[in-house]
Amino acid sequence: MRPILYSFRRCPYAMRARLALVSAGLSVELREVVLRDKPAAFLQASQSGTVPCLTYQDKAHNKAIDESLDIMIWALQQKDPENWLAMPEHGWEWIARADGPFKTALDRTKYANRYPEADPVQQRELAGEFLADLNEQIGHWIFTTPSIADFAILPFVRQFAFIDKPWFDQQPWPDLQAWLNRFLTSHTFERIMPKYPQWCPDQPAVLFPSQTGAEPPLS
Repeated sequence: MRPILYSFRRCPYAMRARLALVSAGLSVELREVVLRDKPAAFLQASQSGTVPCLTYQDKAHNKAIDESLDIMIWALQQKDPENWLAMPEHGWEWIARADGPFKTALDRTKYANRYPEADPVQQRELAGEFLADLNEQIGHWIFTTPSIADFAILPFVRQFAFIDKPWFDQQPWPDLQAWLNRFLTSHTFERIMPKYPQWCPDQPAVLFPSQTGAEPPLS
C-alpha cells in the first residue's frame, strides 16, 4: 500500500517533507489539506492535527509520522541517493536553531498581530542574527555537499525572505541569498510546488511526485 502524505502547499514544514520524498525517489499519495476545513481522515491520522502527516503500513500495521523532520529522516532512511544524511553531526544543531529560535522570531515578525507582546522589529533582528551566522557557514551549501540541513532550513528562509523581499535582498548576506535563489529557481522546487485541489475522500488518488520523468539532482 502506497504511503499517504497529508500536506499543505505553502507550509514550510510540508515543503521539507516533500523535498525529502523527491530526493529519496519515493512515491506517495498526496492529500492536500485546507487548514480551515480539515478532513476527518486527517484528524484521525495526525495526533497534532497539523501538516505534514505521513501514514504507511509496516508489517501490516498502520503507522503515522506527525513531525516533518521525522518524515524527512524516514524517507531518506528508505533511500538516500544524494547522501543527504551524510553530513557533519553539527548539521543537526543548525536544524535545531532554525526550528527553535529562528522560527520563533520568524513567526513574531510575519504574524506580529498574533504576538502583541513582541516587538516585530526586534524579532526581525533576532532572526537576522541566525541568518547572518548561516551566511558565514554557507559556501555553495551549508556543508561541502547538499544535505538534509539545507533542505530542512531552506523553506523557512524562503518564508522569512518573502515577509519583505526588498529588505531581505538588501541585507549583507550574499551567500545566503544566492543559496536561496538557487533553490527557488531549481527544478526540485518546481516539482514540490504544483497546486492541488483540496482532498476529498471520493476523489481519485493523486500521486506525488507527479510521474513526469526523472528528477535531476539539485546542484
